[in-house]
Amino acid sequence: MLSCVGKICIFNSNGGLNHRHFLFTLPCLQSTMLYMRIISWNVNGLRANVKKGGFDWLIDESPDIFCFQETKVHPDQLEEGIRNPPGYFSYFDHSKGRKGYSGVAVYSKVKPEKVEYGLGNEELDQEGRFLALFFKDFVFINTYFPNGGGGPDRLAFKLRYYDEFLKYINVQKKNGYEVIFCGDVNTAHTEIDLARPKENVENTGFLPIERAWIDQVIASGYTDVFRKLHPDLKEKYSYWDMKTYARDRNVGWRIDYFFASEGMLKLVTKARILDEIMGSDHCPIDIIIG
Repeated sequence: MLSCVGKICIFNSNGGLNHRHFLFTLPCLQSTMLYMRIISWNVNGLRANVKKGGFDWLIDESPDIFCFQETKVHPDQLEEGIRNPPGYFSYFDHSKGRKGYSGVAVYSKVKPEKVEYGLGNEELDQEGRFLALFFKDFVFINTYFPNGGGGPDRLAFKLRYYDEFLKYINVQKKNGYEVIFCGDVNTAHTEIDLARPKENVENTGFLPIERAWIDQVIASGYTDVFRKLHPDLKEKYSYWDMKTYARDRNVGWRIDYFFASEGMLKLVTKARILDEIMGSDHCPIDIIIG
C-alpha cells in the first residue's frame, strides 16, 4: 500500500485552498489533509518562456512539483533564480550534443531519495529527454518523447524510445514503486484528442503505430489521467501549431499527458488542461492529488 502524500491545507475565506507546506511523508491514504499539485509544461525554450512570464506564473501558483519539457538549455545558462528558485530542489537533463535542443527539468518542494538521468541507453539518452525522481513509495518521471517527423530514421528513434521507456516504468512497478509519468508524448491517442483526425491519420503524431504504443501503456496498467476523469470532453487540446495561428481557432492536439499506475490513480481528484495560460505553443497541464 502507498503510504501517502501529506500536506497542511488551509481554506481561505473565499473557499479557496491555501497550502502552507508539503511533507511528502504519506502516513495514510485516507487522510482528508492529503494534497499535492503537479504541473507539466512543454515550454518550447525555457529562457524564452521566462521572458514571457511563464516561470513567474508557476512560482506564484506554488505547485509541489512542476516540470518542463523542451527546455533547449544547459542549466549553467540559466540565471540563479531560475536554476535554483527558493523552496525547490531542481534537476535538469540536457542535450549532450546539439545545443539549444530538447531538454527537461523538474522542480520539487521535497528532495527525492535519488534521481536518475536518462533511460540507461546511451543512444536514446544523448538528447536529454528524461528525469526520474524517486520518493519513498513512488517514482515521478518527466520525459520529452521524440517527435517522429523528419523521416523514417526519426520515427524509428521515437519508437525505440517508446519501447525502452515502457520497459523502464514496468521495472519500477515490478520493484514496488507506484508510477506517475508526464510530459509531451508527441502522439494523440484517439480521434477525440485532436481537431482533425481524418486529415492526420498518415502523419506522425497520429500514426496507428504510435497510437498503438499508448494502447500498450494502458494495457500495462497505466491510466491517462485526464481522459479517465473527462472521458467525453471534446476540443481540449494542449498543443497548437504557431505558424498557422491554430490556437486562435483551437485547431489543436492533446499530446501532453499524465499517466498514473493504479495506486496513484486512486488518489487523483483533478486533471486539467490550462489552455488559458500562454507562453508556448503548448499549454500547461496539471493534476491534483487530494
